[in-house]
Amino acid sequence: MQSTPSPLTIGDLAARTGVPIATIRSWESRYGFPSPSRAGGGHRRYAEGDVAAVEEVLAHRRAGLSLEAAVRRATTTPVRPRSVFAEVRRHHPELAPRVLSKTTLGALSHAIEDECCARAAVPLLFGGFQREEFLRHSQARWSELARTARAAVTFAHSASPAPVTGGVLTEVRLPDDAALNREWFVVCDATDLPAFLAAVELPRERPVPDAQREFEALWSVDPQVVRVASRAAAAIADDYRPDWRPDGRAVTEADDAAPASSDLARASALFDRMLGYVEATRR
Repeated sequence: MQSTPSPLTIGDLAARTGVPIATIRSWESRYGFPSPSRAGGGHRRYAEGDVAAVEEVLAHRRAGLSLEAAVRRATTTPVRPRSVFAEVRRHHPELAPRVLSKTTLGALSHAIEDECCARAAVPLLFGGFQREEFLRHSQARWSELARTARAAVTFAHSASPAPVTGGVLTEVRLPDDAALNREWFVVCDATDLPAFLAAVELPRERPVPDAQREFEALWSVDPQVVRVASRAAAAIADDYRPDWRPDGRAVTEADDAAPASSDLARASALFDRMLGYVEATRR
């Protein structure tokens, strides 16, 4: 039986979120947020949900919202993530989507998978494959990735999930109306090798050959962007397969990731431009 988490003190909340105690008290005074319970003697006590709410305010502030707007958005009833692509765009509107062919998208996915397998230490992995036949094509690769991962979780329509076992690939079956049926994504949430790629298939008036399918894609190696994608995928897995977490453990990271360095941002922008030229030569 799992024990109920102990209430957090204001010092615990400050340590978990990086927000100073004085700032938390100021937010409570000005906005009524966060809203603690009171223990004996009037001491503030916070729940785990308050940690996530404060982290959401910080994410909105980094995206450019005023503190008042960030608190208002964080305290409204949240909409559960249904799309990794959409969730990343919501938190990071500065990322510019790029139209990629299935061939290019597959090559980028394999590059992330190969680097993750070769270098990442105990990563948390998520993969979106749309349909079961696409998942089966990559089954051996992802089974190998799962051996040394904290967890490796794949999503596909009509998948046939086996029992959850540590070190073994976990499959999540998508229902007919799932937004992920249109998405392709790879998320490697690892402190030493964060990487993320997500794409939504563009609608067509009529079916096209598999090699001619095109996707609107986002990618990043910014640790904060990758963490948003990771948490979105984990939340979706919670809805579609609540038993996916090995032994019920919280495999996702509680803390926010460090921001990308300016050098990494410049290198990412250069690669993105190169990718655009590569795609342009195909057309």
